Amino acid sequence: MNSSTGHMVVKFWGVRGSIPTPGGQNMGVGGNTTCLEVRLPEGQALIIDGGTGARPLGSALAKEAPEKPSDLHIFLTHFHWDHIQGLPFFQPLYSSENSVTFYSLLAPEETREVLEGQMTVPYFPVEFHFLPAQRSFVNVTERSFHFGETEVSSFRLNHPQGCCGYSFTHRGSKLVFASDFEPGDPAFDGILRTAAEGAEVLILDAQFTPEEYQRHHGWGHSTWLQATEVARQTGAKKLILFHHDPSRSDEMMQQILLAARERFPETYLAVEGESHAI
Repeated sequence: MNSSTGHMVVKFWGVRGSIPTPGGQNMGVGGNTTCLEVRLPEGQALIIDGGTGARPLGSALAKEAPEKPSDLHIFLTHFHWDHIQGLPFFQPLYSSENSVTFYSLLAPEETREVLEGQMTVPYFPVEFHFLPAQRSFVNVTERSFHFGETEVSSFRLNHPQGCCGYSFTHRGSKLVFASDFEPGDPAFDGILRTAAEGAEVLILDAQFTPEEYQRHHGWGHSTWLQATEVARQTGAKKLILFHHDPSRSDEMMQQILLAARERFPETYLAVEGESHAI
């Protein structure tokens, strides 16, 4: 995917929460877990999370410039398995010509240790420290990062064991990604609303229906209804519902979309393979 229009473009490679769902009843929306590509106007690809969607993304990136070294940047929201389980299959990590930088809320050494943990015997045949690509690790706390004219910032979210969202701003246009958060804590709610204010594209956790949420307090996720409220209160132009529950079929997702559009008309579903310009 390229971004030659002067805009940022976000593409969804994994939209499912908790666990991959390869069943035919949900392949319209997609069954891979969290992974997004943010293509900058200059052509550089930034990556959010490394769920199972990282496997097809890595293959696509390798085909895009097979003879050219890649300098890739992966912004991790947190380390629950559905957000990192595709990294052992991320093809660019297997080339010594490439460099991959991992960003997270943890100290650099902690990030390295966590990623090593899922690639140790007996869980995986190749250990993380044997991967040929050059790897580096960066803490994102209270820092912003610039890629050309694009600024990337993080903000804290209310989720078990900690989580962060990211905003990407290019020439005043803003993309905000906030998955894996639970509303209800005034401090965290305020942080999210400040980060989301005026976003052109707002991607929010919407794992539960309002009825389901009554049985899932404390699980660290939001509802489609709560997502529409955030979009309305922050003046977002487009809302994209994300982190779809593994039990949710395509038909169920369409029902949720219709209900959400009654509250916020410019609502869309995160669909694997689809792109949105910012």
